[in-house]
Amino acid sequence: MNEAEPLSVHAVFNHAEAGLWFVIALVLAVKLRMGRPWRWLLPVAFGCFGVSDLIEVQTGAWWEPWWLFVLKAACVLVFLLAWLAYRRQEKRHGRVPL
Repeated sequence: MNEAEPLSVHAVFNHAEAGLWFVIALVLAVKLRMGRPWRWLLPVAFGCFGVSDLIEVQTGAWWEPWWLFVLKAACVLVFLLAWLAYRRQEKRHGRVPL
């Protein structure tokens, strides 16, 4: 990308989105304090999702190259598994899960 060339709306959005994922990763890393062995996965997944958005700015698509799609899919899988674990934990404690 040429430095003199302005960023497209797509690129600006992806940069902002990557920043959001990095902030979420940082907040989760601090809040969860890595108490249990699996808890590091969620902040790492959000960080990787942010990196994937930065790569997407360069490639122009979330599905190309193929490994970028696989990275995003793996992150979404971690998000889903973490949400299911949270729901199970809330039910076990008698609270209404989201």
